[in-house]
Amino acid sequence: MDATVFANTYKKGIKSTINFLSSRGIPRDMAPECAQAAWAKGWERLKQLRDESLLVSWVNSIALNHSRRAMKKARHEVAWTQDRERRTEMDLAAIDVASILQSCEPKDRELLEAQLQGRSAQELAAETGLTETAMRLRCLRARRAARENCRSRAAAHLRRLRTSDLATSSR
Repeated sequence: MDATVFANTYKKGIKSTINFLSSRGIPRDMAPECAQAAWAKGWERLKQLRDESLLVSWVNSIALNHSRRAMKKARHEVAWTQDRERRTEMDLAAIDVASILQSCEPKDRELLEAQLQGRSAQELAAETGLTETAMRLRCLRARRAARENCRSRAAAHLRRLRTSDLATSSR
């Protein structure tokens, strides 16, 4: 495969790689960076590709592996930061829960608060007139939305930290 064919495939495939990563739970703001890195790595290792028609799916698998490593590194950095913050006397967990709940939609917030109070899906279903299965699904979706909010906020926080670290180290 020559450079022009790869370049054309890149132009057509970069958006699908970003969408692929987003569909796998990678935050929308982190997906373009991971996709770009995967296409660069694909170009570097192009000789390993046996079937040129599989280029996009091959790069997508590289992107998924790269993004998983990046997410793991981000979680590690967040965990390290949280360990440092735990040394304070404040109850940071309560502040975090309040912040998470504040970032949720009102209906999701109500469900999550009810679960935090120890109410079961069966109890919530009886109060709302929904089936227990429907209530479990609503609770699941509320937790997923809260988790996604946390991930995107954590990724943004890490970017800010990296930017400030780069600015400090370049002085």
